[in-house]
Amino acid sequence: MMTSSDTTAATAAAGPVLTDRIAGDLRRLLPGWLGGQRWFAGKGHGAPELDLGPVTVLSPGDPALLQTVVRTGDGERYHLLLGMRELMPAGLEAAVLGRGGDGGAGTPIYYEATQDAELMARLLDRFAAGHTGGPVEFHRTRGADIPRGMSAKPSTAEQSNTSVMFADRMMLKIVRRPVVGTHPELELLTVLGQAPAVPGAAPLAWMETAPDVRDGPMTLAILQEFVPSRGDGWALAVEEATDCLTGDCETVTPLGGFTAEAHRLGRATAEVHLALADRLPTRSLTAAEADALVGSVTARLEAALDEVPALQPYAGQLRALHRDLGESVGRGNPLLTQRIHGDLHLGQALRAESGWVLIDFEGEPGKPPEVRRGLQPALRDVAAMLRSFDYAAHHALAEVLGTPPTGQLPGTPREGGLQRRASAWAVHNRRAFSAGYAAAGGLDPRNRPLLLRAFEADKAVYEAVYEARNRPEWLPIPMAAVRRLARSRRPVL
Repeated sequence: MMTSSDTTAATAAAGPVLTDRIAGDLRRLLPGWLGGQRWFAGKGHGAPELDLGPVTVLSPGDPALLQTVVRTGDGERYHLLLGMRELMPAGLEAAVLGRGGDGGAGTPIYYEATQDAELMARLLDRFAAGHTGGPVEFHRTRGADIPRGMSAKPSTAEQSNTSVMFADRMMLKIVRRPVVGTHPELELLTVLGQAPAVPGAAPLAWMETAPDVRDGPMTLAILQEFVPSRGDGWALAVEEATDCLTGDCETVTPLGGFTAEAHRLGRATAEVHLALADRLPTRSLTAAEADALVGSVTARLEAALDEVPALQPYAGQLRALHRDLGESVGRGNPLLTQRIHGDLHLGQALRAESGWVLIDFEGEPGKPPEVRRGLQPALRDVAAMLRSFDYAAHHALAEVLGTPPTGQLPGTPREGGLQRRASAWAVHNRRAFSAGYAAAGGLDPRNRPLLLRAFEADKAVYEAVYEARNRPEWLPIPMAAVRRLARSRRPVL
């Protein structure tokens, strides 16, 4: 049995790999714990099979800070920061994985380290000092100011990663699903940091595995500047839409009802796209790549039809839309591609005092890294944001009615009036966002209606699959968009 005194001794030298006994503890404890984490993608499939990578001591003693990357049976990687201590202080009970050894008194306790302010302060010290040469390296951005001794507080937001705030000065993003090579977010944030006209959360430092470690190098965490804000776009848009629905709705005009903010957000999005296009490669799709683009959209639809029967009545119209897209791109209409955000929605924008700041540039975590790093049409981001305005309007409508959307005809005149107001709010804000995007120099979405309609429909199909799996009561929101986009010849702008 390994005791806590053994634990302290084992970590005292801050060696790169823990003893076999501690690694054995983690192999026993991690499968049952990992499946309950919000960032774990394999929920609902039981305890995963795990291949435990090297376990590194980032900070020795009691408590000790440990780091490892595990690989599941389906090939997914997960980055873990774990604490190990003899006694758990009050407030950390919910973070516990379990006891090591035979589980008896005196054996070390393992827990989620991001919940421990002491360990996160020590981790910040490692970023501030910088370190290379070991299995885990810490790199600082040139000229970055990283103060020590800042209080740490984990974010409680639902995320695919884990964030830790340092006194409203810095934010540490723990990359939970690392990819081989530089993380897309670190790459794009670094590029945008070179564009002075584009405000953003500049990277200060990052943590990565050394090149000679298994699967290395991989970005494990990114320390960024904290962006003070009035809130994210989702919260602000839903609040405005709710106010509109519960008031006299006189603001549902091109001059109010959040449209001024939507216009600014469109400008900010175009400015990000222009900065990325100016500093990273761009090119027009070849004929083969255009065919592949259409093929990928169609493949997603075919897979979704098997999973969401409600999509079946629109299958023929959506396939025809895809054929039209292929013919349009193939008729000599050049389609420029570039690096884009890749997972844009209202929740990925913060309203800072200086304007809108886009965040979370990692792309959709479930997509392969080569897809997230690949060049795509900028209108994919635009289409995703337009869908987000639709969601915000219907979310506000559901809150006002006190029930999830049903997709049924309104039962009362009041419900019918609220539905019309919600739709009007969405339309006006979609138009304002598109106008702002064009005003900043981006491709006017209204000039490529077929392309925009196809990308919106693709996003709505993706949303339908997500809702069918996770929130069936919300399926009517994307289904209403599928129905509209399948039958219309133009997007609603």
